[in-house]
Amino acid sequence: MAQEIALQMAQEITPEADTWKKRIFIVDDHPLVREWLATLINQQSDLKVCGEASSASEGLKLIGTAKPHVAIVDISMEGSSGIELIKNIKATCPEVAPIVLSMHDEGIYVEHALRAGARGYIMKREATKNVLPAIRCVLEGKLYLSEKIARMMAEKFVEGKSPATSPPEELLSDRELQVFQLLGRGYSTRQIAEELRIGFKTAQTFRARIKEKLKLSSATELLREAVLWHDRRNLK
Repeated sequence: MAQEIALQMAQEITPEADTWKKRIFIVDDHPLVREWLATLINQQSDLKVCGEASSASEGLKLIGTAKPHVAIVDISMEGSSGIELIKNIKATCPEVAPIVLSMHDEGIYVEHALRAGARGYIMKREATKNVLPAIRCVLEGKLYLSEKIARMMAEKFVEGKSPATSPPEELLSDRELQVFQLLGRGYSTRQIAEELRIGFKTAQTFRARIKEKLKLSSATELLREAVLWHDRRNLK
């Protein structure tokens, strides 16, 4: 039912009076977040929400129909990846500018998001003051990072960290990072394969690559590092 409503919203013909407004699409698995963002955006005289979705797969389908100017994407949705959605948006709807809405301020997430094609990155806890400036910034064809994120990225660039001194997870590809995250949440290899909709052997291959990149000698060490990393993130 929710998907039907979202599809109807995405397909709705815009009244002639507001055809000039810039269209914004929201992808987030929390209904209250979507409702809050929609209310905030629809209060603006130059913006309107043209659709919303609760998952990456639903979002990609509806974005192709709604044809928004900007897509606000939660990077960490239950059961789906915002990073993969951004990649798919850029591949199928290159005219759409994705903005990441994230709980994470680690540079690793910012870098992965920007490499995937995001044009903006804002923190959920700072969204009240940053989401509208971010939307208008990317609509002008610019890249938007919050002041805190921009400062952090600049400091990292100045420090010039080498691969040997960088946090090990920065060496992982987007898909490898997904597997690493799921390992940290206690998923088995088979559960990871089902979650990411990949073959069991493919999931095993990703585990082996991660272990090699992080210079870990056993599956036990890999699991321990993934769990510790997951716990450190959740304590922040």
